[in-house]
Amino acid sequence: MLTIKEYTVESIRDPYGILSGQRYEFRFDLDVPEEDELYVENGVYVKTVFMVDGEQSRILSYHFYEASTDRYLDFDMEPEEEEALAAFCKEHLAED
Repeated sequence: MLTIKEYTVESIRDPYGILSGQRYEFRFDLDVPEEDELYVENGVYVKTVFMVDGEQSRILSYHFYEASTDRYLDFDMEPEEEEALAAFCKEHLAED
C-alpha cells in the first residue's frame, strides 16, 4: 500500500472550456520501504490528475518520479492502491 508523507493539490484551469468537469493535479511524496520494488534512494513522488464531473470522480492519470531528479519511473499501481488514492483525492479536494 502507498504511504503518503506529504501532498499538494492544485486545480487545473481550462481556459477554453473544452473539458467537462474539474481537473486537479495532486503530487504525493511517498514513503517507500527499502524492500519495495518502487524504492529509490532519493525518494519517490507520484503526480496524479483527478477528475470530478458531477457525481462522478476518478483518477485520469498518474506517473511516478524519482524525487531528486524528476526522472520518470515506469510503475503501475495495484487496483486497491489506485482505489485508495482516488478516495484520498476525493476527500482532500476542498484543500485546493
